[in-house]
Amino acid sequence: MKKAIIIGASSGIGYELAVQLADLGYQLGLMARREERLTELSDRLPGQHFVQVTDLINADAARTQLAALIEQMGDVELIVVNSGVGTGEKSLDWTIESEMIDVNVRGFTAMSMDAMNYFIQRGGGHLVGVSSIAAHFSAGLSLTYNATKAFVSSYLNGMRSRAYRSRLPITITTIEPGFIDTPMLESKPLGTVPVAKAVAQIVKAIQDKKDHAYITRRWAIIAGLFYILPKWMIRKFV
Repeated sequence: MKKAIIIGASSGIGYELAVQLADLGYQLGLMARREERLTELSDRLPGQHFVQVTDLINADAARTQLAALIEQMGDVELIVVNSGVGTGEKSLDWTIESEMIDVNVRGFTAMSMDAMNYFIQRGGGHLVGVSSIAAHFSAGLSLTYNATKAFVSSYLNGMRSRAYRSRLPITITTIEPGFIDTPMLESKPLGTVPVAKAVAQIVKAIQDKKDHAYITRRWAIIAGLFYILPKWMIRKFV
């Protein structure tokens, strides 16, 4: 049986990813803060799955919990680090910004590092990290969030180089979604897509062992524009 862990499985992309991977026959380890949501999800899915409550704001505890879940499951070939927080930054509030840094940078790094070390020990595996199209531009009203996602994408690119140097069959996939209809999205801008459609493309990227995928694919064009448009034009909108 194929086994996978989804970190950040209680809502949005992570929740739907659990649904679609379970339909493909995966046995899942579900990790997130909200135990009731994880239990409800586990009960909904076909087969038997594992629930582990964790909060990436405490990276050290999350590391211990990930290791315990891997040991409980026995053998895991796929780990998806999907946890992340984001909110508008109309004012510069250290409480808000420090939480984003703790979860999106420290927590993400801890989970990705431990996943990589586990796959090296195992002799192979697949690490998937969920970043954002926001990694490609700075924004005055979401400056910390965008900066944390730039870190995520850069870190995964470096991890991909490390996987190559290991000469082991380890795949590193960077997922960069645009506007997906999830609870994190405060409004529904033009181009927002249903979460089921977005996750279907993520699953395809996982199955194809892609290095990188924009979700949905149209965002590849938009990402490219951020590098050629004048900064003054971008700042009028973000």
